[in-house]
Amino acid sequence: MMTEELTDLTATKPAVEVKSVAMSPTEQPIFAVLGADPSAAPGKKSNGGAKSPPATAVMATTSDTESGIFSGESETCVEHECELDWFCVTELKLICSHCTIVGSCHGHSVTPLENRVTAVRNHLVDVCEKMQLQAQRMEKFIEHTLKAKEQKLQVAANVARERVVARVTAAREALEEEEQRLLEEVQREEERVEQCLLTQRAHWGQAMASLTGTRSRLVHTLTHSSDAQLVMSIQEIAERVEEADGVGQPCDTEQLNMKPGCSDSILLRGMWATAMLHGPKAYALSSLKFDERTANHLLSLSDDRCTLTYLHKKPRQPLPYDPARFDCWPNALGSLSLSSGTHSWVVEVGQSAAFKVGICYVGLQRKGSGDLARLGHNDQSWVLSHYDGEYSFLHAGEKALLRMATRPQRVGILLDWPSHTLLFYEPESATILHCVTHHFAGPLLPAFAVTDQYITILH
Repeated sequence: MMTEELTDLTATKPAVEVKSVAMSPTEQPIFAVLGADPSAAPGKKSNGGAKSPPATAVMATTSDTESGIFSGESETCVEHECELDWFCVTELKLICSHCTIVGSCHGHSVTPLENRVTAVRNHLVDVCEKMQLQAQRMEKFIEHTLKAKEQKLQVAANVARERVVARVTAAREALEEEEQRLLEEVQREEERVEQCLLTQRAHWGQAMASLTGTRSRLVHTLTHSSDAQLVMSIQEIAERVEEADGVGQPCDTEQLNMKPGCSDSILLRGMWATAMLHGPKAYALSSLKFDERTANHLLSLSDDRCTLTYLHKKPRQPLPYDPARFDCWPNALGSLSLSSGTHSWVVEVGQSAAFKVGICYVGLQRKGSGDLARLGHNDQSWVLSHYDGEYSFLHAGEKALLRMATRPQRVGILLDWPSHTLLFYEPESATILHCVTHHFAGPLLPAFAVTDQYITILH
């Protein structure tokens, strides 16, 4: 092929006639960019009567000069002093015909410069047309898609605002009504207890005055009566003693205390728990981990000490003795002691069919197989348990079965010292699973147990 191209290198190359087809500017916009006049048809005479050059020829002349492929001055080969009318594809440079035969580019892949220019021009035309199509798509996107999105945005934003306002208003109204109802209930309970206290005060005041009078008379009889009179007063003394015994003994009763539930309700507790768990001031224990010193030998800890996995077999190498470690029950405790404030943490239980999560006193017994070291079976621990397909709350050996609409994948624990409240909840739906009130007497630790798969503390 190269031999045929170089048969007559010195001969003048015949002019190639390129037919130009008239196109509208919109159909052939790139020619306008390249300097051609796409509206001029081939062979159409100008005002001077001469034929206009073909559109392709005009475009070639213009683009060759503007693109830098051909400069305005004739370029010659420095080595052979011939016109640089070939292009070396291998070295990407302009060469003369002698360079292809005896020069430095002998054996390289070469092509006539005219062909190279045509290929570059065609590629440039394709690129510019693609850019134009891309610009048209962008214009359509801006004019139609984005405009429609802006309109939809306004509608969606207004609907969202109305929804937020409506829900907050409903929640506010419900909370205000519940606040008013509970405050009235507290007021009634306060008045009831005050009335009971007044009644008790009056009753026992009169009883004390009567008892004091009886005692005074008996003391007078004892100190001012002769032996004969004292003996003859046995009947009177017995009557007064019987009268004194009839007064009775004062005792404290629940009627003298406010009912604990007068200031609580399902609605208030749920909204309070949601605010504590998901509000801007959530009380999450971000640094809580499992305490490896307490983990039973059947439990394996992850490297970050956040995942507790049950082992079906004892490890070959026994763990070193530690007074804090549970030696029988598959328990582990948290790394943080809690004695004030409000705290919450979430445990991923996943598909585990046997686990316990809750709290216990720091002094919970760690050794032995008895109930004193078994979570939920003593008065030192409070746990939510999942075992044998049922959920329950355990404390001091007493079980309270819990009804679950769905099987929770995560269980959250909220401990509020000021209100002496321990609450278990399902984070995804903010559903309260169980709530208990207890006056805790000392520092507490998060408590865990697992005998199937694993559980993880989430942060």
